[in-house]
Amino acid sequence: MAKPRRVSKLEATAALPQSGWSRAPILVPKRWVKLVAGVLLLPVAWVLSSTFFNEFARVAVGRSFWLTEEFYFFALGAVLWGMAFFGLPRPLWVYVFGHELTHAVWVWLMGGRVTEFKVDSDGGYIVTNKSNTWIALAPYFFPIYSVALVLLWAAVGLAVDLDPFRRWLFAGLGATWSFHFTFTVSMIKKGQSDLRSQGTFFSLVLIYLVNLALLCALLLLACRDVTAMEFLQRLVFDAGRFSAKLRELTGWW
Repeated sequence: MAKPRRVSKLEATAALPQSGWSRAPILVPKRWVKLVAGVLLLPVAWVLSSTFFNEFARVAVGRSFWLTEEFYFFALGAVLWGMAFFGLPRPLWVYVFGHELTHAVWVWLMGGRVTEFKVDSDGGYIVTNKSNTWIALAPYFFPIYSVALVLLWAAVGLAVDLDPFRRWLFAGLGATWSFHFTFTVSMIKKGQSDLRSQGTFFSLVLIYLVNLALLCALLLLACRDVTAMEFLQRLVFDAGRFSAKLRELTGWW
């Protein structure tokens, strides 16, 4: 968001010589390292995408997942939020607050400290003693309002039987995840210093991959016809098929 004050502490990687010679270290720009990392993550993103969409298509068509209560209410929440996002004034302050709060939460998770937290109509920022890739990119893959909803549901569920109201959990998840998705896409299109600081290509690949992993987890939660073991087996199968195709195209080993 606007006026970020998180400073990356690593700008270059030093490759030290292995011999005893006194030579200056070779400095590799951080953006080069992140570019290579982004390229290496592409096959992972491809395989996970194949597994997710194949499994979703299998249960949606073959098992009529799209007719289930979980899917219906998730879609209902998503559609209602979409109508609000495109048809009503956008609650930008709510997004900015969630964005900066997500930065702060990940700073705390990484053992850092937040000394200043600022949100207003023009944007927001935090001041912290720690910054890394996960902290910088967290708001783009960590749907904090969806996470808050699940935690609240779990807490209340310790005292009250909420199973009869499970449909409304999925409606809320549909709305809050769509809130996350629409604002994330909107902000990425405008350009964000968080992404540039970590390398835009690497950031986009990582954001896509983590968001897709969350959708996979949501599919496992919502659809009783997909078990974690079946999904893992499909993932291994797709990885093997991708590897075989890559060997065929490149002639490697």
